[in-house]
Amino acid sequence: MGLPKSFVSMSLLFFSTLLILSLALDAKRTNDEVKAMYESWLIKHGKSYNSLGERERRFEIFKETLRFIDEHNADTSRSYKVGLNQFADLTNEEFRSTYLGFTRGSNKTKVSNRYEPRVGQVLPDYVDWRSEGAVVDIKNQGQCGSCWAFSAIAAVEGINKIVTGNLISLSEQELVDCGRTQSTKGCDGGYMTDGFEFIINNGGINTEENYPYTAQEGQCDLNLQNEKYVTIDNYENVPYYNEWALQTAVAYQPVSVALESAGDAFQHYSSGIFTGPCGTATDHAVTIVGYGTEGGIDYWIVKNSWDTTWGEEGYMRILRNVGGAGTCGIATMPSYPVKYNNQNHPKPYSSLSKDNPLGVNDGKSSST
Repeated sequence: MGLPKSFVSMSLLFFSTLLILSLALDAKRTNDEVKAMYESWLIKHGKSYNSLGERERRFEIFKETLRFIDEHNADTSRSYKVGLNQFADLTNEEFRSTYLGFTRGSNKTKVSNRYEPRVGQVLPDYVDWRSEGAVVDIKNQGQCGSCWAFSAIAAVEGINKIVTGNLISLSEQELVDCGRTQSTKGCDGGYMTDGFEFIINNGGINTEENYPYTAQEGQCDLNLQNEKYVTIDNYENVPYYNEWALQTAVAYQPVSVALESAGDAFQHYSSGIFTGPCGTATDHAVTIVGYGTEGGIDYWIVKNSWDTTWGEEGYMRILRNVGGAGTCGIATMPSYPVKYNNQNHPKPYSSLSKDNPLGVNDGKSSST
């Protein structure tokens, strides 16, 4: 008589767990090895500590981070890896309190049917707005909860390039200094839609070169605020909880989104397709700049604002097509700027010419 299926399943689970644990144990490092890695990491990321005992305290956090990384990466069934980035000496609470700046709660919305899926609609299998020159290089928000500004600006930079042909790096600092509202408060978090609304009401926004980022709130420079290089006409929200509509939108332009990024795995993500764990309590703003499929797994391409030392050179691929709110809540409140060119709607990714040169503008002359 054969063994019960439940017994076989439990046995397989048991031995799989033993294998993972044995791999993790094999990866165990001596204290001297960890110290050497810590010293190398300090040099790589330019870290220094002033207060007495701080270096030792940070080393203990670093060791815990390394233990988490070794255990995670020992599980070969995972679709992504974690690694030692600039956040390796921070507890998860410190990380959350410093680098996450999307404000949850009530906010003005403009849900549009512009990107509502249509019967017979066929979308490209792969979209990457970086390859079309519509994405500025990765930026770094620093120790300021201004992710909302970086998300909004990346979306505006994208649609401006798609409509006008000009890729212009725009000023997050202008939004931080001049775009504060009751719900959007500079380095203390905010909404991307407030950023879009500021640009519309101001009649445009300045360049990053002219109004550079400082990673702290400052007094609004009215003279610089009046220098307007790029305009948008409106902003809208993608229908909520609808990844098909979100995919349609991304086929036409980069889209601002919020997601939950508070977990250890998100903090230390280094490569692959992120699948969680995470909830849907959105706390961080990023920009979707494309999508694709690898090994049968659908993913979004997400541009972050934590420098190139995080993730895949500053980007993350995150699981797509899970339904509902999406992975980490990515489909809960997407938004995008609207910009017209002689009242024509922007062309989708698949119909753009691959031969057009990048229309790069250094911010020294006005172009809207």
